[in-house]
Amino acid sequence: MSKTNYDVVAIIGPTASGKTALSIQLAKLIDGEIINGDSMQVYKGLDIGTAKITAAEMDGIPHHLFDIKEPTESFSVAEYQQLVRAKIDEISARGKVPIIVGGTGLYVQSVLYDFQFTKEQVNEEARSLYYKELEKIGPEAMHAKLAALDPETASNIHPNNTRRIIRALEMVELSGTSKVADEHNRGDIPLYNHLIIGLDMEREKLYERINLRVDIMLEQGLIQEVRELYDAGIRDVQAMKAIGYKELCAYFAGLVSYEDAVDQIKQNSRRYAKRQLTYFRNKMDVQWIGTNWEQVKSLFAE
Repeated sequence: MSKTNYDVVAIIGPTASGKTALSIQLAKLIDGEIINGDSMQVYKGLDIGTAKITAAEMDGIPHHLFDIKEPTESFSVAEYQQLVRAKIDEISARGKVPIIVGGTGLYVQSVLYDFQFTKEQVNEEARSLYYKELEKIGPEAMHAKLAALDPETASNIHPNNTRRIIRALEMVELSGTSKVADEHNRGDIPLYNHLIIGLDMEREKLYERINLRVDIMLEQGLIQEVRELYDAGIRDVQAMKAIGYKELCAYFAGLVSYEDAVDQIKQNSRRYAKRQLTYFRNKMDVQWIGTNWEQVKSLFAE
């Protein structure tokens, strides 16, 4: 029998904040099972660089939706939403508590609230033409094209974020729907009796943990992990945009030095952590507890 009245619990926080270890303790406390809440840990072969939990670290706690995609496959938040909601039903039916653990804020939010996604209309031929046009005219010109068609969406996308630019162009040109209009279908009404636990710490300490984590990943074999994917021809795909993978691919391609690649991994990880915290604070109702286990336990005290 579960030991909480919540239908779903989520543990969120920036990279390197200690979500994995705390999630195991919590699962034992409330008889829970863990659902992946990280957009990159769905991919097979992306283990070290995504800090994916190991079998030993699971300590007998069931884990779901890890390693469900090949690194060559795409994965969307809409697909994630569907899979996780089904998994919540399955876990709840067994009398266990679903615990979503991860740092991809939009993914977690899409499950817990009444997000409705516009059905994607993807024309592969059109998408191919967009990428050819991108190679020809460059990111800034593509961004300008989007700005002419959908200025509000363009204002929220960096000119170098070509994947989002092309997706936004697809939406407005193929479906007549702006990305901003699609955003308006993303509600804020909770669908579950849920609790979101947020892990945070002093910024300087977090950045030190991130830098140390990168060093440990390199010691554990991150170079070899990415090299095997790279040598297998797995390069310009969604999975390889993950931090740690894209920088090392640039190193393998001779575009940057090893030292610069490592520095970029650390810098990009710190920037990502900052963006994660901003998202969590602006988009969700979070119970921030630092990293104090006693505080976590107190949330479930009868």
